[in-house]
Amino acid sequence: MSPETLFQMQLVLGYVACLLCFGAYILPKLRLMDRFEAQRVIATLHSFRFFGLAFILPGVVGPNLPAGFATFAAYGDFLTGVLALLALLTVRVRPLFWSFVVAFNLVGATDIVVDYYHATRVGLPALAGQLGAMYAIPIIYVPMLMITHAVALYWLLRRPQIAR
Repeated sequence: MSPETLFQMQLVLGYVACLLCFGAYILPKLRLMDRFEAQRVIATLHSFRFFGLAFILPGVVGPNLPAGFATFAAYGDFLTGVLALLALLTVRVRPLFWSFVVAFNLVGATDIVVDYYHATRVGLPALAGQLGAMYAIPIIYVPMLMITHAVALYWLLRRPQIAR
């Protein structure tokens, strides 16, 4: 099987496994929380996105990883992680917290979509071995990030339900 086929198959299976895990174990618990606490949990997960800077760290990724993909992915993740950390640091100032929640979800979801576009454009699936130690990020971590962005943005757009 070609590296391109393996990468694409693993990416799809990563989404399937993350959706199953999220739907069975995480979403039911998030639904029991109020909106603030649920968004705080999601921000905590995204606060680790500073790790994406490793996409531009020599020795972690291969020398032939396309810079057009790596640089944007690294700094998009970094910005999202910083915004999520700022949300967590401002939990006592609710308007500021909500502003950072909106910001990190919009920036983060956009980053992932643009990263997929760049990856396709530079032929990353065929060069997946150049991801080196970072290979697990798009296969395992990114699907969970995208799923949580989708849920967080949906909850931000949805009117809060009033308890009866």
